[in-house]
Amino acid sequence: MARKRNDEGLPLRLPRGAKENERKRRAYAKEAPTYDEEMDFFEKRVIGTEHRSWACSRAIGLTLEVAIGTGLNLSHYPAGLDLTGLDLSPEMLALARARARTAGRAVSLLEADAQDLPFPNERFDSVVCTYALCSVPDDARVVSEMGRVLKPGGRLILVDHVRSTFLPLYWLQWLYEFIPRRTKGEYMTRRPAQHVMATDFEIVSHGRLRAGIVERMVAVKRASVTTPHVAETA
Repeated sequence: MARKRNDEGLPLRLPRGAKENERKRRAYAKEAPTYDEEMDFFEKRVIGTEHRSWACSRAIGLTLEVAIGTGLNLSHYPAGLDLTGLDLSPEMLALARARARTAGRAVSLLEADAQDLPFPNERFDSVVCTYALCSVPDDARVVSEMGRVLKPGGRLILVDHVRSTFLPLYWLQWLYEFIPRRTKGEYMTRRPAQHVMATDFEIVSHGRLRAGIVERMVAVKRASVTTPHVAETA
């Protein structure tokens, strides 16, 4: 495919991450029709099916879901929640819209990059992200963006599959991701929660489950009132 050129006939320089995003859009366009089946298999047999409801039940007020995909979380949110969802893939969003219509769920959906959220500072009461930080080009940047759009005292709610605390399983994950991390930018061994811990959040709930391959967290953006830590047990 010929590269786009400017008025002087020179190749256009793409914004940072644009090439990675375009590669992901193409991959998601192919995966969208089978995504639900693949996630159903993965959740039932590997990571567990309870984590979506855990995450969504903790959302309050004006809520943003980053990388909403096909809308698998929609049925788990409390009734009446003011919900916005975004995703990089128009094909995924089309399936999410259909799911929302079928369920009678009101949600505002838009195509956008999680690394550059199209919202002003301190807009949302909650930001939810499940099983997505494993595949964004820059997970630290996405965590920073989610923090930016949260109000002080707002909740960041994360669930992801991460590197195992059991070393033999970790090496299996590393081998499994060897090709996907190079061809599609997908990882099994990231730990995005570490970026949250390194920023201005108060961790109020945190747990690692299934030999450490599932990590879930609720973190509150620091405000004048300090929220006490609540440990979560497996």
